[in-house]
Order: sequence, then C-alpha cells, then structure tokens
Amino acid sequence: MSLASYIGCNIELPINADEYSDESLYIGRCFADEENLQNVKKYQFTTPYVYEVSSHWGIEISEYMNQETCAESKVKLLELCKRMNGYLKQGDYFELYSCWVGEETEKREGEIILEINNFDIDQIEIPEKTLVRFKK
Repeated sequence: MSLASYIGCNIELPINADEYSDESLYIGRCFADEENLQNVKKYQFTTPYVYEVSSHWGIEISEYMNQETCAESKVKLLELCKRMNGYLKQGDYFELYSCWVGEETEKREGEIILEINNFDIDQIEIPEKTLVRFKK
C-alpha cells in the first residue's frame, strides 16, 4: 500500500500530467485513481476541487515515523504552502488529507486549522487521516 496526500480547494489548479516527475512535490496523480479522488472529495473535503499531491510518498508528520521521512514531509508541506499561497486569495483556504490508498472513506482521526504563513513546522504534528485546513 501507499500513503497518498490529497488537497481540496475552491479553485482549479494546473496539474502535472507526468506522474513520474522528478520534482519532489507536484500536483498530479501518483498513487490514486479517479475513484480515490471522488471518495476523498465526498468523505473528507468541503471543497469542489480535489487533487493528489504527488511526491512519491504522502505527507505525514509524526513522532512515530521514520525521522528522515518526517523531515522530507516537512519540506514538502512548506513547499505546498508556498505554492498554494500563490494561488489563494486572502480569506480563502485549502485542505490537506493523507491516508493509505483505499482508506479515503474511513473516519478521520483528527482535524487541525493552521494559517498558511504562520505556523512552526517543528511544532506541528500531522498524522495520517488528519484533515488540515490552511487559511490565508
């Protein structure tokens, strides 16, 4: 199984059609299929547009995971927030949700609200099945 990360937002985003991009983070498919995207949209997000954030592994920040993978997730999350900050207008938001592929319909284990430009990456924890809303 693979850990996938999804974002939901109120605007359409440009996507990368190359699922094997060398970028460490891009918006486009990697693990998920159309059914996974529809399920995460229906069961987890409040937004009309949903995308997989492909990075060859999902974004998860937890003290219980491999520290190298956790450090990579922090870098990916900061890059994602930087990119989304460029797309969003003041007062808008995007949502992030990571889970194992096929578990998109399962109950969330947590919810967090953060300001897109005002959080300490070393003080947050985002385990799988946690919905994070980033407000601008």
